[in-house]
Amino acid sequence: MTEQRRVAVWRDGAAVAVPADQPVVTAFDQGLARGDGVFESVAVVDGRTPHLDAHLARLTRSAALLAIPHPGDGTWRALVSAVLADWPPALEGVCRLFLTRGLGEGTAPTALALLAPVPEETLRQRTEGISVVSLGLGIPADFRAGAPWLLGGAKTLSYAVNMAAQRHAHHAGADDVVFTSLEGRLLEGPTSTVVWAAGGTLHTPPLETGILAGTTQARLFAQAEAAGWPTSVTPGTVADLHAADAVWLLSGVRGAAAVHTLDGVRRGDGGLSARVRELLSR
Repeated sequence: MTEQRRVAVWRDGAAVAVPADQPVVTAFDQGLARGDGVFESVAVVDGRTPHLDAHLARLTRSAALLAIPHPGDGTWRALVSAVLADWPPALEGVCRLFLTRGLGEGTAPTALALLAPVPEETLRQRTEGISVVSLGLGIPADFRAGAPWLLGGAKTLSYAVNMAAQRHAHHAGADDVVFTSLEGRLLEGPTSTVVWAAGGTLHTPPLETGILAGTTQARLFAQAEAAGWPTSVTPGTVADLHAADAVWLLSGVRGAAAVHTLDGVRRGDGGLSARVRELLSR
């Protein structure tokens, strides 16, 4: 498969498609210099972005938390349309929307969209499942709720810790990570939301811990409730994951990746992953 990449940038009130290798951000952009910005990763399926609205709503919330002027949903829809033009419907993609503070000091923010095929490793993890290690994030579970400067709940460009955690997992022979608080409470993955099934109910940690509100988790819980599968926001621990009937890490592009190994211990999913995938496909 020939890899395709697309880029569009907002210039002079319009979405402009540019060659993927053309520079679009100045070296003085605050998003590059300081990670001062927010982003979203949107799944592209059959040449469309069926869950774009939820991502745009979260992008708006993230921008507000960072006090970055939001250009409006119309800007993002135009950028998405620009990169999706002539995209092969059979090629599953990931569209990343970036909003940075630009040059700062009252200047306009930088808004751009990137589109690329979904990596083969992501597709593998979606179908084969993942091995996960638990790592401490080093903060109390209830701290970020009262510390807005920590930007709990914002999807920011400052992902260095998230990527370092995943590299640590890879060095340990695992695929991904579940973060825990100082007290040992479950938080989230570096790029995902934790969901587990226990006692006939789907569970996920509370947002009051400062984790990011998961768009895929919200969609799964809505569909599960409609289908008669109870859901709960539950303060959990790694021990709860070991005792669960099934554990998944949910994200917009990978979907529901079943955890088949947690901290070196193999586990099953009780046949529930097929049900979760079916609910997410609706």
